[in-house]
Amino acid sequence: MTTVPIRGVRAAARTTAARVGLASAAAVLFAPPAFAEAGTTESPARDPGDGVTLVSGVTVTATDEASSSSDPRIGKLVDAPQTVTVIPEAVIEQRNATTLRDVLRNVPGISMQAGEGGVPNGDNLTLRGFNARTDIFVDGVRDLGGYFRDSFNLQSVEVVKGPASAQAGRGSTGGIINQVSKQPQLNRFMDANLGLGTDGYGRAVLDVNQPLEGWIEGAALRVNLMYHVQDTPGRDYVDQRRWGMAPTLVLGAATDTRFVLSWFRLEQDNTPDYGLPWVPNTAAPSLAPLYDQIVPVDFDTWYGVRRRDYEKTATNIGAARMEHDFNDDWTLTQTFRFVTVDRDSVVTAPRFNAGAETIRSELQSRDQVDQNFTSQTQLIANLGGDGYVRHGLLFGMELVRENAINFLRAQATPPPPTAWDDPDPERDPGSPVRRTGAFNEALSSTVAVYGFDTMRLGEHFELTGGLRWDSYETRYNQINAAHVQTAAFENAGSRLSGRLGALWRPIRDASVYVSYGTSFNPSAEGLTLTVATQGLPPEESETWEAGAKWDMLDGRLLVAAAVFRTDKTNARTTDPLTSIVTLTGRQRVQGFEISLSGEITEGWTVFGGYTRLDSEITRSSNPAEIGSDLPNTPENSLSLWTTYRLLDRYTFGAGAQFVDSRFANTVNTRRADSYWTFDAMASWEATEKVSVQLNVYNLADERYLDSLGGGHAVPGWGRSAVLSVGYRF
Repeated sequence: MTTVPIRGVRAAARTTAARVGLASAAAVLFAPPAFAEAGTTESPARDPGDGVTLVSGVTVTATDEASSSSDPRIGKLVDAPQTVTVIPEAVIEQRNATTLRDVLRNVPGISMQAGEGGVPNGDNLTLRGFNARTDIFVDGVRDLGGYFRDSFNLQSVEVVKGPASAQAGRGSTGGIINQVSKQPQLNRFMDANLGLGTDGYGRAVLDVNQPLEGWIEGAALRVNLMYHVQDTPGRDYVDQRRWGMAPTLVLGAATDTRFVLSWFRLEQDNTPDYGLPWVPNTAAPSLAPLYDQIVPVDFDTWYGVRRRDYEKTATNIGAARMEHDFNDDWTLTQTFRFVTVDRDSVVTAPRFNAGAETIRSELQSRDQVDQNFTSQTQLIANLGGDGYVRHGLLFGMELVRENAINFLRAQATPPPPTAWDDPDPERDPGSPVRRTGAFNEALSSTVAVYGFDTMRLGEHFELTGGLRWDSYETRYNQINAAHVQTAAFENAGSRLSGRLGALWRPIRDASVYVSYGTSFNPSAEGLTLTVATQGLPPEESETWEAGAKWDMLDGRLLVAAAVFRTDKTNARTTDPLTSIVTLTGRQRVQGFEISLSGEITEGWTVFGGYTRLDSEITRSSNPAEIGSDLPNTPENSLSLWTTYRLLDRYTFGAGAQFVDSRFANTVNTRRADSYWTFDAMASWEATEKVSVQLNVYNLADERYLDSLGGGHAVPGWGRSAVLSVGYRF
């Protein structure tokens, strides 16, 4: 679908409401949605001679939908003084990417992490070498819960790299990841897709969009439904089952005042997987040759307990958004969002018994409810008209309240030990896992104000700057079985974050830039505190980046390159003798990346990039860490996806991903090997309404370690295939 900013379109939209649709993407970072006139192919924001347009909404076509962001502080990527990758809906559909993890495999520099005791299983990852588990957003609102995210309601995913606390608040050392939800349109359609595949794969998705003509001006309802079931290729006993629904209602789409109401629900019932254990140096002496290696067993080996292990999650996201245009230059938006994530899981963490060759089934239980309420208010203005100096201003306020309660559980009689080289998944599950009556509760509140200015000087120069002030407070309480508080920890403070950028356009469709940004990481950013971390000031980071971008081939192909360096100047570090945590560490990640996206020739598209990361712990209270690479940070990573359309009915695609070797711990004694994977796709448009698509994943059936944890690593999926049929009503 083609979309343009609302500026200059609103009046026409009122008289041609039947041809008007909502923007294909909501804002990546607290930005309002845009509404567009179908058939428009050129956005006013694309012309340097126009006023600086900060309202969300971007030109989206089959060839350039990955070249713009809907965030008003970013806009067209060639004009953004930072590294931003937009994975569009076309790539998501071509690769049949059903989870957020699948989508992010298109972006080099992102590595997956396995769940651990203090971190629930879910979408845990690192971005440019730094943990980004709490830096995942949905339509600009932080998505903190521990669960695996499905792609059925995603229009696109936008990855902003480098410290971004000025845009997003706490965290975001390596960057942020925003999921952009599908929005209603003012044209009627219904898309259905059914997929069947190997390993018990079954997936059904329905996307229904219905204008509500005669009810209220500019009203439309869009509903997305999904059901998914699958065994995990290359892993015994591990399966997934989930369903989701996402209705969204828009009122007044072609008027000065617009309302969007939405609800999202995702339920999952999975068999959890903690993969294969690393062999510790406390295992039996007979295993000494294997110390700090993954157990040498078939990668399909599962150490869980079938009659005990399960993983159930329920996620609800409700949102209400209002957008009002005072005139062509001033827009006010107000967003309210409420999120709950209910997680109930019992997982086996395979760990060696001390001095033995057997594995114990260490219990990892999570009976937790996370809640988040966010209010965001922002005012957008375009000043300067056609003058030499023009400003695009954005001012905002954010109020956030987060709550997490984790009910503690225990098992009086655990499952018996099992052999490391031949585990028994049917072993006795032991006694029931029950609540003890004790629980931990965290309550966090944040107040933030922010402002951004994009100042354009003539036709060739642009300066951007932004400041955000956050005031935060987190309280963490431990309550025993008698409901008596046994411990109370608190962390509070305030921080000012900033971002600066300077950009030069030597020609209309190319730019050269330099930028600087900061971020901060409170010790309670994951809503947990301990005696060692309470009261600690936040970690602080800064990044310098320089790069160049070129919208080639009449804007069909975007090529970008950047060099960068991120320093975490006061990293938390733990003394190995005293266990005292101090802010005396220092970590550095520097490197470069190149990317390209778009259409090389008519029918031939490409999307991919290469990232090199040189990471180092330069200072630590643990001498063994100094000079080590940061965990889960591959030196080289590459992702490439390309398709070719033949005779307007057939499309063939192929993709490759390379991830270099990386370490699982800070002392660099546990190392996962590098790997290549290859995928392929072929589709056929049988009629105007019917399409057939075949996807084959991991063609060479490469066995590799995908997600790393300190005590275990989870193998990647083996070879699999999916045949799907789509029908548009």
